[in-house]
Amino acid sequence: MASKQGYWWYQAPPAPPEKPDEADALVKPVIPPMAELATWTPPKIRKLIEQQRDYAATVLTVDAVADFWRLQDFARRKARAFAGVTQIAMLQYPELNSKSANPMVGDARSELTAEKDATRRSYLRAHAGEFALVMFSRSTCGYCRVQWPIIQRFQEEMGWQVTPMDLDKRPDLRERFGVEITPTTMVIRRGSQQRMIIASGVEAYPNLAQMAYQAVRLLRGDIRPEQFMTGPGEDAGFFDALGNGPVSATDPRALGGDLVKTSSEPRP
Repeated sequence: MASKQGYWWYQAPPAPPEKPDEADALVKPVIPPMAELATWTPPKIRKLIEQQRDYAATVLTVDAVADFWRLQDFARRKARAFAGVTQIAMLQYPELNSKSANPMVGDARSELTAEKDATRRSYLRAHAGEFALVMFSRSTCGYCRVQWPIIQRFQEEMGWQVTPMDLDKRPDLRERFGVEITPTTMVIRRGSQQRMIIASGVEAYPNLAQMAYQAVRLLRGDIRPEQFMTGPGEDAGFFDALGNGPVSATDPRALGGDLVKTSSEPRP
């Protein structure tokens, strides 16, 4: 029989035999000397630990399991070393330590709490004529009966006008104000469309007062949204997200790509 030659008799070369899936192939990890391991980055160390764990769990030998725990012990000591150096850094640079702004000692903590309460109360009373508190409720809402005395206490201490709104009598308010559950408590700015929900459901008085304080500061433009968790007396301090300059490229102060500003820069 004549051999098949020429263009029209071309045959593609046979496909190479399929190789077994190597993704799950058992490979013993290479563990370097500890001196070399100490120069590795945490992600690289973590990857080696995971590989050794999987290997040890597969072969179930004493040596393999012991190597896994040796790596774990190394990582533990590395973390403890980092914690030790961190303590020294906190002592040398107290502005990086939360204790500088939030003491843990009982008497000092109580005094700081009282000072913050006074600052918050003074601020909310100063703007009592500018804002009001509205609680949306229903006649069948048992939780509303729990929340209302708390709202009344806020009125007594801050001098605000507070108003209950029964959605059973005014169902149009549900859609108008976007109220989904009752009770819902909202701060409303007089003479404007500005409003903000500060509680959905029952909220304890200290939290309600703090949320009202933060909402008023935000609505008045005293703080930016990034500073919403900044408490009384914490402006430009440890707990102020913008205390040391912009933290986002969307911050209008981050001009020309320079995202690091000094704390002495005028705040918006």
